[in-house]
Amino acid sequence: MISAFFIYNQKGEVLISRLYRQDLKRSIADIFRIQVISNTDVRSPIITLGSTSFFHVRHENLYIVALTKWNANAALIFEFCYRFINIGRSYFGKLDEEAVKANFVLIYELLDEVLDFGYPQNSETDTLKMYITTESVKSERAMREDSAKITIQATGATSWRRSDVKYRKNEAFIDVIESVNLLLSTQGNVLRADVAGQIMMRAYLSGTPECKFGLNDKVLLEKDPSNRRKSSNTVEIDDCQFHQCVKLGKFDSDRTISFIPPDGEFELMRYRTSDNINLPFRVHPVVTEIGKSKIEYKILIKANFSSKLNANNVVLTIPTPLNTAGVTCSVSAGKAKYVPADNSIVWKIQRFQGQSEFMLTGEANLTAMTHKKAWSRPPISMDFQVLMFTSSGLLVRFLKVFEKSNYQSVKWVRYMTKAGNYQIRF
Repeated sequence: MISAFFIYNQKGEVLISRLYRQDLKRSIADIFRIQVISNTDVRSPIITLGSTSFFHVRHENLYIVALTKWNANAALIFEFCYRFINIGRSYFGKLDEEAVKANFVLIYELLDEVLDFGYPQNSETDTLKMYITTESVKSERAMREDSAKITIQATGATSWRRSDVKYRKNEAFIDVIESVNLLLSTQGNVLRADVAGQIMMRAYLSGTPECKFGLNDKVLLEKDPSNRRKSSNTVEIDDCQFHQCVKLGKFDSDRTISFIPPDGEFELMRYRTSDNINLPFRVHPVVTEIGKSKIEYKILIKANFSSKLNANNVVLTIPTPLNTAGVTCSVSAGKAKYVPADNSIVWKIQRFQGQSEFMLTGEANLTAMTHKKAWSRPPISMDFQVLMFTSSGLLVRFLKVFEKSNYQSVKWVRYMTKAGNYQIRF
């Protein structure tokens, strides 16, 4: 599928070059440098020149490039490129030009392992580190023991986990992290509201446990007649993406998330929803232009979540015109100051209790301009973090751990909602 793989620096110099098929010559590397790196007009990550397609990803000061002459799956190739970046980070700490030059022998070794005749193979970092190691040389006995484990992992069904993991205390931590996006019109109508969420898990569990994970998913709860009454507290998930450990067959049949978790931290799933979004904050801006020399600001912000919860690091960025000479403002909580470099008033509130509301009032003095140009009024943007709150209403109903030794495990769940692209027009 992938005919060749290259890594370039910003100058277009080839740092890593690996050909997997006979349908391309090494001179193809010059075409990408001339047509893409030297051409500032090219913005698409996929370029097709003749019968050759170039898939590239910019990372740090590098171009990660995969080439193919086949009608290949573009999403799969990009997934491989990002997997390779994660492998590089895991081995070198940071994947940049310096790291590539210092470890090019190891990179060729990794490429031979993760790509076979252009087809992606096992790219799990934990498995690769067992037999491609930058540490000291192991004894023959240790190598024999590791090689037996490697054979099981490379060919078995759970390549992401060793079977001999042991912990004195078995624990599982779940973090539900949501980014809420909002665009509010000048009349206060919601033009766009959606949530992009991810469920992160840290599993410190012995052996090879099977976990079952339940959410207040609308499709699942409506299938079960005993849960029909609880349907008001359900969430309609638009689309979701799972870690490879999740058994997709079970999810398709009965919406059960069943999996054998990797050891340590990993992303269990991503999801998106746009139905019944609970907005954590409402902003009511009143911005009045008084003649040509002054603008008055009255910004009211209210927290919609429970008074038992608090938001942290709340920041409002309120735009001002380009010809602003100075700003005077007062706030009922936090601190506000004018930042001339950004043409904005920045209002910071370290701790914002639920159901409370605060006000900013201020005046911006404007300098006279020879050519009067109407102020475009960019939207107010917002940043925040709210713990133990989800804008989608998603809840973890249960997490069950099954293991042949029947040990007791402790589970922890934490929720956090943060601002994505949260904008209010005025």
